[in-house]
Amino acid sequence: MTVINTERVGTTGEGTPVDRWTLERAGTRLRLLTYGGIVQSVGIPDRNGTVANVALGFPDLAGYLGVGGPYFGALVGRYANRIGGAAFTLDGRTYRLAPNDGPNSLHGGERGFDRRVWDAEPAGDHGVRLSRISPDGEEGFPGRLDISATYTLDADGALRIDYRAVTDAPTHVNPTNHTYWNLGGAGSGTATGHELRIAAGHITPVDSSAVPTGEPAPVDGTRFDFREPRPVGSGYDHNFVLDGTGPAAELYDPVSGRVLTVTTTEPGMQLYTGDHFDGEPYGPGDGIALETQHFPDSPNRPTFPSTVLRPGEVFVSTTTFGFGVR
Repeated sequence: MTVINTERVGTTGEGTPVDRWTLERAGTRLRLLTYGGIVQSVGIPDRNGTVANVALGFPDLAGYLGVGGPYFGALVGRYANRIGGAAFTLDGRTYRLAPNDGPNSLHGGERGFDRRVWDAEPAGDHGVRLSRISPDGEEGFPGRLDISATYTLDADGALRIDYRAVTDAPTHVNPTNHTYWNLGGAGSGTATGHELRIAAGHITPVDSSAVPTGEPAPVDGTRFDFREPRPVGSGYDHNFVLDGTGPAAELYDPVSGRVLTVTTTEPGMQLYTGDHFDGEPYGPGDGIALETQHFPDSPNRPTFPSTVLRPGEVFVSTTTFGFGVR
């Protein structure tokens, strides 16, 4: 069995118990909380075999309960990223959501999936299946959504996340994992010097509130061109339109030699460089988020890949975070 232990780490403000599951396989050690589906830590070796946690987070549950905004390691939804104007119209009916990011709805609203306790059970010998029922009307979204996220360590120590959802009424679904990566080790300082490659020839340009303005734009000749590896830098909170061939992204730390490779079935990926971190406990640029997803504001953009899920359909999505050195 890869699941090496389960421990009670505390309770929420409402008194709901929260557990931590620890999985270890092929040199990767994953710690996962039932609160928010949070990836609390991912321990992997560097080129010299020294293990460090490369996922930003807090040492205990209290840190997650007392903070709102960074989404460290969280499973976010129902809708990852932004829905413009905190509203959408589906089948002729308009639904109003919580405007928790200026005028927009972000990552599922004021109390999205990241602030809920999930049921957990072993998934085979090497994984944990988290599940919950999101009731009709939760955070304004229609339909009773039965959703699960299965976290598995494969034979190479890669972290695979499989999402599955069904609904009893038409709704929008777009979950993601919001881990911030620092391949030098969480708390080791800035990650802006990591080298990044993204298999994307276009982005979705955004307005001042970070909502897409229209059709995708080419990255040629812009700071968004990561088709060849280069230092990440800062100032990014943008969705990249993935080419759909090979890995979506590769992040490399020249100092430690650690490599993170992202593959996904999703059409997009949000690059966020954590520029708004205030030093408690991390500073600007101390972690890089690579959020695989459908595009921001798809419910209001009929030309974007659809996020509509209807009764009788099954939503499935897979993202894998592979680890290595060079």
